Amino acid sequence: MSYCLNPACPNPENLANTELCQACGSRLLLRDRYRIIQALGQGGFGATFLAQDEALPGGPYCVIKQLRPAASSSHVLQMARDLFKREAKTLGKIGNHPQVPRLLDYFEFNQEFYLVQEYISGSTLQQEVKRSGPFSEAGVKQFLSEVLPMLQYIHSQQVIHRDIKPANLIRRSQDKKLVLIDFGAVKDQVNPVRAGASEQTALTAYAIGTPGYAPPEQMAMRPVYASDIYALGVTCIYLLTGKSPKDLDYDPATGEMLWREQVHITDHFASVLKKMLEVSVRHRYQNAGEVLRALDLEPYLDSLAQSMVTKPSRGPQTNDFGPVNSGDLGEPSSPSSPSARMAAAIRARQAKSAMTDSTGLQTTGTRRRMAVPKPTSMSSVERTRGPASSGSPTAPKLGADEVLNSYAKGKRDFTYHDLSLLNLQKATLSGANFHQSKLHKINFQGANLFSADFGRASLSQAVLKNANLARAYLSHADLQGADLRGADLSYAYLSNANLRGANLCGADLTGAKVTDEQLSMARTNWATVHPSGKRGLW
Repeated sequence: MSYCLNPACPNPENLANTELCQACGSRLLLRDRYRIIQALGQGGFGATFLAQDEALPGGPYCVIKQLRPAASSSHVLQMARDLFKREAKTLGKIGNHPQVPRLLDYFEFNQEFYLVQEYISGSTLQQEVKRSGPFSEAGVKQFLSEVLPMLQYIHSQQVIHRDIKPANLIRRSQDKKLVLIDFGAVKDQVNPVRAGASEQTALTAYAIGTPGYAPPEQMAMRPVYASDIYALGVTCIYLLTGKSPKDLDYDPATGEMLWREQVHITDHFASVLKKMLEVSVRHRYQNAGEVLRALDLEPYLDSLAQSMVTKPSRGPQTNDFGPVNSGDLGEPSSPSSPSARMAAAIRARQAKSAMTDSTGLQTTGTRRRMAVPKPTSMSSVERTRGPASSGSPTAPKLGADEVLNSYAKGKRDFTYHDLSLLNLQKATLSGANFHQSKLHKINFQGANLFSADFGRASLSQAVLKNANLARAYLSHADLQGADLRGADLSYAYLSNANLRGANLCGADLTGAKVTDEQLSMARTNWATVHPSGKRGLW
């Protein structure tokens, strides 16, 4: 099909390869090379189209964005032209990032301005949720681990996206990477009423963004980098609940979105999302790096607070992994260090939001202990909290039947549990949270562990043959000597996981977040599928 670009055309759809529009007579081949196939989106001052570039072999697809100024006076057109050129320059600069569409061309034609960008084939996150349902906590963490570095890059180029939302994040078909689209070039309206004002005011006096996703300062035309952080936080809530902002309640006194009761996530992750969604810019994370650091702090909150905020002990400090010194965390043990203040602040926020879940485990931040009466003897303390020398909280050791029964009753949180040596062959535990649990030599052969959270868990010598670990979160997990033959690890997050001696023969790692250095320590064969989707030895 050939689509007519004339906004006044009564019937813009034409047969393929037609030279002139049958309804209005306009030429259908833009700039003698771009044939418009269909409209993708349209507003009062701009439109987006899918097109084919007939000047290139094979006629590859591209996206054309058309800016139509609201007035035709010469000074307004000149201001639109200047803005358009700046937007094109910005898009050309940030388009060097592999997760941002490349700018292919830009030009002016008939007092209208056009941007030609790379076409991204795939599904939006909005389509994914509608098709497959909400994400788990591990899935959203994986999403953030991919989007936050991209946002860091965009902000480093002095660009504020202003419209981050699930519909503007596409999972690219060819490599399953997330791509951020729609940088708002067609959303900068020229306001003819204020055309006599400064160039910047006349061209940007328009609240860009999607209601519910855009924070107050952005809707008041004062966007900052932290505005994108807020929109990203709202996107996380959508991914966790499947509900758009208009379907959620708000606190009428503060304007805060009431989302906490809608999701089942750890207190630490909830505290990160809460700060991303602060209505006040001053109290919100200021940039993507701060969010990344907050997410990485989870396993270290107790040791950070103890070694940096309190007085150092005479003996060596320890954590769950053995003795450490003050240099291991990259900061001195002074209470004035930024990390100490950040750790103390997070712990204070988590202490305020302490709650008791339905399993009887009282949670305060990342620490968990049994909610039992005050013990009267040392033996009762040891039974509920474990040995005094333990560096982290421990939950009672469960049997295989207890795990399966708890999961069947809706329990998904098995953090810090000791499940070593259990036989959970072919068990269905998708979306379960095993963060920092001990799973040494556990038998998960053929188990459904889709989107489960194994962050910092000990899975040494675990049997995971033919297990479904698609989209599982395995950051910093210990998989030394694990049997992963034939396992589905597609789009799994394996950043910093220990794969020394792990058997990945026949495993599917399509789209997995893992480095060649990690994989060089594992066993692979011709049947192993690379993250790129190709088979063969590493």
